[in-house]
Amino acid sequence: MKRRLAAGFAAIIVCGYAIASVAAPSFPPLTGRVVDEANIIPPATETEIESKLAALEAKTTDQLVVATVASLQGYDIADFGYQLGRHWAIGQKDKNNGVLLIVAPNEREVRIEVGYGLEGDLTDALTRIIIENSIIPRFKEDNIPGGIVAGVDDIIKVLTGEDAEIQKLVQEQAEDDGDDIPVVLIFLAIWVALIVLSHLRRRKGRWVWVAGSGSSGRSSSGGWSSSGSSGGGFSGGGGSFGGGGSSGRW
Repeated sequence: MKRRLAAGFAAIIVCGYAIASVAAPSFPPLTGRVVDEANIIPPATETEIESKLAALEAKTTDQLVVATVASLQGYDIADFGYQLGRHWAIGQKDKNNGVLLIVAPNEREVRIEVGYGLEGDLTDALTRIIIENSIIPRFKEDNIPGGIVAGVDDIIKVLTGEDAEIQKLVQEQAEDDGDDIPVVLIFLAIWVALIVLSHLRRRKGRWVWVAGSGSSGRSSSGGWSSSGSSGGGFSGGGGSFGGGGSSGRW
């Protein structure tokens, strides 16, 4: 009886991984510091962003990559984001100092995904402030390139220690939230429960990624005729992600 139960559980696990592997997202290749699969960034703006990101890495070794995707393929952007970060291995292996700014225009979602090593600097509170104050207002005005640039600028400010204004907004937000402590505690308990459930699901996602981590073979198709997206041989440094960051919708 025990052997039959063990065999049954094994079969269920194998079938579960097989189904999950089929449903695993496919990712565009990492062609540079800006991967514009959704074709929403003009060439001049892409060149401007590439230059800023290269300068950031030269100064701090932190790798910040901007990715626009044609579809989240049915995934929650948080799950999609941390899997993409691991697939591309953004950030240095010994520092895990990668950051992804992901924009999904068709789903109208945006996320800042933060590598393990930068979660103490680029906190969830900071990424939420950047999304809500710098990115989404411009997106709502149909200025997606401008919102991306503003988000990149704010992330760079945080990573280079020039984020006094952003920190002030975080402090003000924290003081406002402190007016309803009992309500905050209730939501905190719910949030912790959701985090636990989310990480259980993400552990499965990580194994799916390991099983099907080969390149999707897709290339970014361009509505913009840009010649500056080759990245000059840019590649991830082996960094990893665990789900830190924030998301938003517009």
